[in-house]
Amino acid sequence: MKSSITRALLFLLILSLTGCAADGSFDTQKALSVGGGVYQATTLSEQSVKQTATLAAVELDKQTPVASKTNPYAVRLRKMTQNIQQYDGLTLNFKVYLADDVNAFAMADGTVRVYSGILDAMPDDQVFAVIGHEIGHVKLKHSYKQMRENILANTAFQAAAAVNGTVASLTSSQIGQIGKAAVQAHFSQSDELEADHYAVNMLSSLKKDPHAMKRAIETLEQLHGAGGGFLSSHPSNPKRIEQIEKDIADLR
Repeated sequence: MKSSITRALLFLLILSLTGCAADGSFDTQKALSVGGGVYQATTLSEQSVKQTATLAAVELDKQTPVASKTNPYAVRLRKMTQNIQQYDGLTLNFKVYLADDVNAFAMADGTVRVYSGILDAMPDDQVFAVIGHEIGHVKLKHSYKQMRENILANTAFQAAAAVNGTVASLTSSQIGQIGKAAVQAHFSQSDELEADHYAVNMLSSLKKDPHAMKRAIETLEQLHGAGGGFLSSHPSNPKRIEQIEKDIADLR
């Protein structure tokens, strides 16, 4: 009830801000057109965000070389992830990007992309821990919330929303920009720590060593410093490691 009242008040505010004609009078038709579209945008559904993520993945896959099925990187990733295509209620799809970035990312629809740079940087157990961390962002809806915010902040979507309130009018280029924002996502400190916690529990549930999450952070910090890629997050690495050690201790 409270959320409905809030949305209604927001709608009325939008009408008042967008309904002015050139001469300063109130233009009802203009207000309903623009205000109605933005109102629909504020209620953007989770399914719409996931569909946008799927389209964004298609665009990103065009922009970065993707390892073929027979490529050693792809073969390696497939062996690591063959038992988690369906995991914790999620449908996940994995690909390797042939790029030196020490990174991996996931989007709201279950898209997971791993860069060859991170595969070069660490052994399988640590890569799998990083993947678990990214899956955590999906399961805990961090990826969804961030992409939703990016869509709502996108000026092209705001223009489309004024007409029909959907993402359908966005071009491939505009969707690609939303995808790039997902790749460069910087989550909050609490989101990162929650994703680490999820990875530790995922490793444990799959009978894998949960300490791999800690080792992954230590390996990347040793090789590449404290910033960039997977380590470009808000909590300091010592804080992350301390929390991971506590999470592991709680498993006992």
